Amino acid sequence: MLDIKTFESKIKIDFYRPEHKLLLKNYFLPLEQVQYTSLPLAAIADCEADNDRYPFVILINDEIAGFFILHGWEGVKEYYHNRKAILLRAYSINTLFQGKGIATKSLKLLPSFVREHFPDKNEIILAVNARNKAAQHVYQKCGFIDKGIRAMGKKGEMFIYHLEL
Repeated sequence: MLDIKTFESKIKIDFYRPEHKLLLKNYFLPLEQVQYTSLPLAAIADCEADNDRYPFVILINDEIAGFFILHGWEGVKEYYHNRKAILLRAYSINTLFQGKGIATKSLKLLPSFVREHFPDKNEIILAVNARNKAAQHVYQKCGFIDKGIRAMGKKGEMFIYHLEL
């Protein structure tokens, strides 16, 4: 079993590369989570059709523990008016790695990662389903703020969370 204390310093965010695709075929999320997010291979297909979407993996050593997309203005404008914001979407942690603090650690690494690779951005936003209490808790714990902005998504009301950089 993975001991998060041992591996916490080894958690890192990296750009998705084609060689990750084979590893992502075994990426699993339970049904109660899949209803709120995209599985990595589907999200990567969306990235291939949209050059404003950037896929990333969350790694522990060489194992893929998580995945997410950063989406530029074309994604942000659906939810918010800040052209210098970037949208976090399709964020998930592979079931095998859940419950070990990886989400918290990776989300705390995210601001410095965005500042380094997207220096023109001053805010990260995300849309979380109103019924997805577990995700809301993690995002808030990591500094995301609910400013009261709401949107309707495919699965109902979405809360728009903000994290200033």
